[in-house]
Amino acid sequence: MNRLVRFLHPPDDTQQWKGRYQPYDLVKEACIAVGVITLLTIVLTVLFSSPDDKPSTIAQWSRDLPVNFVTAATTELDGTSGTAGYGPPYNHNSKGVHAAFLYPQKWLGVSHPINTANDFVIDPLKTVPNDPALQSAVAQYQAAPEATQKAWGEAYAKPLEEYATAQEEKKPLPKTVALDPTTGAVAVQASNTGPVPTMMSGLLSLAQSGGLDGSLLTSKQFFQTDYTKPLLFMADGGLLSERAEGQHLLGEQWGMMNETGSYPGQAWLWLYALWYQVEPFKASANADILVMLVMGVLSLAFVCIPFLPGINMLPRKIPIYRLIWREHYRSPSTPPRVS
Repeated sequence: MNRLVRFLHPPDDTQQWKGRYQPYDLVKEACIAVGVITLLTIVLTVLFSSPDDKPSTIAQWSRDLPVNFVTAATTELDGTSGTAGYGPPYNHNSKGVHAAFLYPQKWLGVSHPINTANDFVIDPLKTVPNDPALQSAVAQYQAAPEATQKAWGEAYAKPLEEYATAQEEKKPLPKTVALDPTTGAVAVQASNTGPVPTMMSGLLSLAQSGGLDGSLLTSKQFFQTDYTKPLLFMADGGLLSERAEGQHLLGEQWGMMNETGSYPGQAWLWLYALWYQVEPFKASANADILVMLVMGVLSLAFVCIPFLPGINMLPRKIPIYRLIWREHYRSPSTPPRVS
């Protein structure tokens, strides 16, 4: 009976402290801890802070790469740019990424309508004051039939395409495209181009002055925070890709990234990035939705592991857990007997 009482109510073996007592000031200790953490934060921020890169603008693009800007503007005008054929949410010119019967972009529809010819070229040119020749060229272009507009654009774009190809292949540049290094003006020698050369010269001047940046940001909101149009315009050109290549952000070195420089992005993204490097995802225009579907299936299978017959028994068949918690399984498996 006495043993049972001692088991249910064990004696207190703690002994009274007979050493020295030291006063403890919680507020003082908290202030010291906050001060040390703040100091470390400031020092580490100065030593390892992220680079403060300047934002890319259309003005910078048109000044640094005027020929590339005019080439991209021409594709926006004749509707052959990436944005013009992207589809939802910008236009109806494509069904968007899809897989089998899944058309998420088409289902969501056009929520941010963009007409590249009007939004990126014609409407900004209409805001240029005191330039009758430019306004006459815009009116002439708009009054012409669609087939004529397309012919003008193709005739003007051909020398620019040849210039871009020669530049990429590092061959002698054709003389049909001339760049004035002083003024930054671009002259294209081509016939049957109609008013397109005048419009492109006016758009280049507007962009180099910084006016096109503001024109594309115009919205009904008080704060201009919608940068969709400038970003799409620059994406159709070579500025963003050139900058991304300089920062190793094209996906060729680290896969999917969200960091500048040579630093890898989030480690948990490696499984998503893996699929983009293998076929058939690598060469597919619908790689995004295909990768998401694969990851969705894998994630669902991972969540359902405890409910899948056979697989949920693997831990019992392969007792790795006994190796991990070996100290626990070395202890007696039954509690001590009480007499």
